Amino acid sequence: MSLNANSADIAFTFKGGMLPMTVMELSSADPEHIRCQLAGKLSQSPAFFQHTPVVLSVEKLDEPHLALERICAVCRDHKLLPVAVRGGAEPVRQSAWALGLGWFAPVEEGRNRVLESVGSSADPSASVGKKAPSVEQDASGAIATRLFRGTVRSGQQVSASEGDLVVIGAVNAGAEVLAAGSIHVYGALRGRALAGIHGNTHAGIYCRELEAELLSVAGNYKRLEDIDSQLLGRAVEVHFAKEQLEIKPLG
Repeated sequence: MSLNANSADIAFTFKGGMLPMTVMELSSADPEHIRCQLAGKLSQSPAFFQHTPVVLSVEKLDEPHLALERICAVCRDHKLLPVAVRGGAEPVRQSAWALGLGWFAPVEEGRNRVLESVGSSADPSASVGKKAPSVEQDASGAIATRLFRGTVRSGQQVSASEGDLVVIGAVNAGAEVLAAGSIHVYGALRGRALAGIHGNTHAGIYCRELEAELLSVAGNYKRLEDIDSQLLGRAVEVHFAKEQLEIKPLG
C-alpha cells in the first residue's frame, strides 16, 4: 500500500485509550457460590448489572484450572459482560483466549488496583476518534492541573490523564470526569467522578453539591444508592481511608 494512500481508504486506526473498567475480583472459583452472591447484589443494585463490561481477576485464586466458561455464563445470566481475565496460570490464559476473552498479566505486587473504576462513558462512542486531553505543564516541567470551564453534559467525558481536574461548572447525570489526581467540581456533581485512575489512593474528590451516580478513588467506588442520604445535596470531600471510600461534609 502506498504511504500516500488517501485517508478514505483507511478502515481503522489503533489508538491508546483510557477506559475505566469494572474489575470483578474472584475469591471463589465455585460458579454456584458466585451465582448466589450475584443474585444478592442484583437485588441491591439492579442498575449496576445492565450490560456492564467486567474484567475477571483471578489473582487471589491458587488454582491452575478454572471453570472459566461456567463462571462467564453465570456473569452473563446476571447481565454482566466478561471481556477479559486478569492473572492466573497458563491454562487460565489459554482458556480465556479460547472463550474469546482478553488476558492481562497480574498487577505488580504492592501496586494498587489500577483503573478498577466502575463503568465507562454513558456513550462509549463519545470518545472515539477524539484526541486525548491536553495537559498543561508549568515552567519546571511538573504536571499542571487541567481546568474545564462550563457544564460537562450527559454522554460527555472530561479527563486529566496525568494531573488534577478542576471543573468550573456542573457535571450532569450521564457525564463522566476522570483524573490521575484529584477532582474538584465547583458546582453540582450528578454524573460519575473517578479520581486516582492510575491507582493513586491519595487522590480525592471535592464538590459543591453531591448527587453523584458514582464516586471512585483508585478503583474503590460507591454508587448513589450506597451514599448516606444526609450527604446528598451538600458540599463534600471524598477520600480513600481504611480500605473504603470516606465521604465527609466539606468545611
